[in-house]
Amino acid sequence: MLDFNNSYFVYLVAGVSFFLYGSSMASTALQKLMATRITTLLNRISSSQILSISVGVALTTILQSSGAVTSMLVGLGNARVIRLQQVMGIIIGTAIGSTLTVQLISFDLASYALPLFTLSFIVYFITRKPTVKNVATVLMGFGLLFVGLKMISISAHHFAKVEMLSDVFNTLRENSFYSFLAATVFCAFVQSSAVTIGLAMSLASAGLIPVHDAFIWVYGANIGTTATALMAAAGSNYIGKQVAWAHFFYKTVSVLIFYPITLYFLDFIETFQTSAPRMIANFHFFFNVASALIFIPFIKMGTKLIEKMFPKTAGDEFGAEFLTMDFYENSSLAISYAQREIMRMADIVLNMIKDSVHLFETEDTSLVQSIKDRDNQVDFLYREIKMFLLDHANKSTTVVHQSIMNTIMFISDLERAADSIDINIRTLAAKKHALKLEFSSEGLHEIQVMHAQVVKVASMGINAYDNPEMCELAIQLKRDLAKLEISFRENHISRLNRGLRETINTSSIHLDLLSEYRRIASLLCNHAYATTKAKPSTGATPTEDRS
Repeated sequence: MLDFNNSYFVYLVAGVSFFLYGSSMASTALQKLMATRITTLLNRISSSQILSISVGVALTTILQSSGAVTSMLVGLGNARVIRLQQVMGIIIGTAIGSTLTVQLISFDLASYALPLFTLSFIVYFITRKPTVKNVATVLMGFGLLFVGLKMISISAHHFAKVEMLSDVFNTLRENSFYSFLAATVFCAFVQSSAVTIGLAMSLASAGLIPVHDAFIWVYGANIGTTATALMAAAGSNYIGKQVAWAHFFYKTVSVLIFYPITLYFLDFIETFQTSAPRMIANFHFFFNVASALIFIPFIKMGTKLIEKMFPKTAGDEFGAEFLTMDFYENSSLAISYAQREIMRMADIVLNMIKDSVHLFETEDTSLVQSIKDRDNQVDFLYREIKMFLLDHANKSTTVVHQSIMNTIMFISDLERAADSIDINIRTLAAKKHALKLEFSSEGLHEIQVMHAQVVKVASMGINAYDNPEMCELAIQLKRDLAKLEISFRENHISRLNRGLRETINTSSIHLDLLSEYRRIASLLCNHAYATTKAKPSTGATPTEDRS
């Protein structure tokens, strides 16, 4: 190991710093490598508890931190993307996943750390491929991690000879609760159970603490790692709090179960006749796997208990459900989760379209207020989604940046469609009722047919946003709607020529309503033209057809 003529205290602090920075570096690079897979895993967590636990193991392996994963789960719970029962399975999985990192650092790989870092550093600056750069960054991170662990070990061996510190650790040995408290506080401070257990390994190797006390440090690290999620849940909704406290109670109850039998665990681990670091890593593994096996049958029961402790309150009002993914810097993931919110926004707009025709049938004040409220919701989601996407656009590649711009254009069209219903169509309905007017039977039938066709076009247009293969069909339906509107206008003029009183009285309302419905259909099909880059086929330009 290199000697920089620094104090051993500097070695200790630098070692912890290298460990944490290396872990963070590897975590960030792994996240970029696995970005699309993370999305897939999160989208499939509702399939089964076994899959949910597997996702927890995979995410902890990718992010190299159970605390980071649990904080992410708090965000997902706060966004109501997942239910507590699914989260419980992932929490159990994160506990198992955290043992993989501890197993890795229990081996003495320090002699490979600097060569690994050097070679990875060279590859990082030679290659231009993002994937290779990310792999090199992962390896550099692990190189720093092992260097940091070695520095911690060197400083621990030195401090073992300092009489004052020996007295401190003697006090810890005499009262295991102090060891537990020290580990819990330290883990909460550094926000990493791996570095806490790594420090315990170094202290045990130096003889500062016995292996039994190192096991107590493992208990403390398991509870200390819940602090990150608890802090993240401080300002979250009821689901976020449920997630964080479920994590805390799971860890706490696990420790309460196994603490009385720690000595039996020690006897069992000693049968493997391995070094102190390996014994500690093995104990951490068996402890978390055994806890998982005990709690899996009681997931539903535990979920109900936590839900009763943190019930839904009146303060949980309408808001964005899928836009709290601050854990990802990757813009592709930003778009993925924004699209969930967009589909929620689109559902609101589609229901507004379906209800709009009822505004002309009766003066229902509750329906009018519902239309207003839903338009406000669409406006809110439009603002939130746009700001969320623009925030990530600055970090994106050119391709993803264009995707973000296309997405913003689509939500803008959704917002304009909602405004058309709330401002224009609602005003036409209010005018009809204020003047005590009635449509002719033929006119009313045409409006109902037009409305039904608009709902069909809008549904197809919205579905085509997620399925480009449907864009051509959406465009064709929209063109058929345009022809239908022309036909109904001609019918209306024919009725005017016949002098029908109802037609004359409602003429402006009738024609304006047809125009608004056609405009709404056009807005929800705009993205289809951009996707297919359709060319004129009937003599009309795409711009004219989209009017």
